[in-house]
Amino acid sequence: MSSTGHPKGLYLLFFTEMWERFSYYGMRAIFTLFMIKALLLDKALASEIYGSYTGLVYLTPLIGGYVADRYWGNRRAILAGGLLMAVGHFCMFLSAANYNDTAFAEPMLFLGLGFLIFGNGFFKPNISIMVGQLYPAGDKRIDTAFTIFYMGINLGAFLAPLVCGSLGDTGNAADFKWGFLAACIGMIISILSFELLKNKLIVTPTGKGIGLVPQKKILADHETQTSAMPFVQIVAWIAAAAALFVAFYSVMELGIIGSAIFSITIIGPAAIIADKTLTTIEKQRIGVIYILAFFVIFFWAAFEQAGASLTFFAEEQTDRNVFGTEIPTSFFQSINAVLIIVLAPLFAVIWTFLGRHNREPSSPAKQAWGLLFLSIGYGVIAFGVKGVDPAIKVSMMWLFSLYLLHTIGELCLSPIGLAMVVKLSPAKFASLLMGVWFQSMAAASKLAGTLSALYPDPALPAAPVFAGFEITNLYEFFMIFVILSGVASIILFALTKALQKMMHGVQ
Repeated sequence: MSSTGHPKGLYLLFFTEMWERFSYYGMRAIFTLFMIKALLLDKALASEIYGSYTGLVYLTPLIGGYVADRYWGNRRAILAGGLLMAVGHFCMFLSAANYNDTAFAEPMLFLGLGFLIFGNGFFKPNISIMVGQLYPAGDKRIDTAFTIFYMGINLGAFLAPLVCGSLGDTGNAADFKWGFLAACIGMIISILSFELLKNKLIVTPTGKGIGLVPQKKILADHETQTSAMPFVQIVAWIAAAAALFVAFYSVMELGIIGSAIFSITIIGPAAIIADKTLTTIEKQRIGVIYILAFFVIFFWAAFEQAGASLTFFAEEQTDRNVFGTEIPTSFFQSINAVLIIVLAPLFAVIWTFLGRHNREPSSPAKQAWGLLFLSIGYGVIAFGVKGVDPAIKVSMMWLFSLYLLHTIGELCLSPIGLAMVVKLSPAKFASLLMGVWFQSMAAASKLAGTLSALYPDPALPAAPVFAGFEITNLYEFFMIFVILSGVASIILFALTKALQKMMHGVQ
């Protein structure tokens, strides 16, 4: 292999992740529509369920990362996760096939979500960490590798709404089941491709298998290292998590799921960085992961409106007619993905070019740019709906412009963030810290559902309230995201140099 080429294993991981994301985004494209059109739930409740689901989906990678590092290895965790998700999608199919029987459909829906949540926890952090393990430490190709891997994610995300949306979002509530079944089939393809080719392709540059069950010596070392945490300290961490849960639940009224997500998002990372075996440099590098993970919460909370409030906006406020044919609402969720596929190679070239001339922005700076582009995107659509009567549908170009700017922001933030976690993590905590990174997305997704519930709905008896202000129209709603992501971007730009020092030479 040339120094500029990539291992063949990258393309197997690309293909495996593409089909897993096909299943995830295919289900997501019709999920809220299924709840409001077939199960007849109101938008606020559908948004809360959506936020709880997507939040828990990104919380469980902390468990999956720990189990893989400690017991199973990445390969077994990926297989277990894939099988659980296939079962989950089939449960969704059964729910949609019996949508008129709510006594069966609703429990089956939540059972399916449970399988998907735990399946993703085992699958997601482990396939991501294996991308970095294909390369020697310090290899400059890692950022580009994650950009290529990210194209696989978005190829699946592009195809999913088109296929699952065409099959499920037909205007007939009885057809949602076919969209969920297509998602199930996509997950099965993902599992089979990985299992058939992993032994041949998922290897290190020296030919050693990647993601195998941890060896006994490594486990023994891990036992010695982790035994430094006494029982009293373990109890203290559990008590702290319980106290935070009570505070979030009783004081902030976040509900059981929201309280669990936010308390674990705080305590889990704190317990890791308190490990006495970590050096000062390792702790500072982990600290960079945590700080950036906090800021990306604001990015994903706004970005994940795609599956909730922006879906409502596309359904009700957007003129979807093209040459006399109305485009299904779910198709709009493919815009971001197809733009990723088009723009990701360009960004890979840009980062490589800037790197050769020592002009490439640092990882924290790229994250800040991502937040800024996100804020501008919401600013554009806020301008587009300002003063427009709710009965009038606006051009789909406003939504397209938003997704274009969000895609640019995503390419600055997400694949770079994954690569950064690989480069900054100590080897013994690699999968676990990838789980922590996804944990920030758990908090963001739950927050996304809460914010989506503020979407102005004339059917509600009273206008939703945010920070003491009534949200009476779409302009005010979209400005929430302009302000949140814009302020986060400015603060992160200001912290960039300090974060670079904490990275201790890692680029």
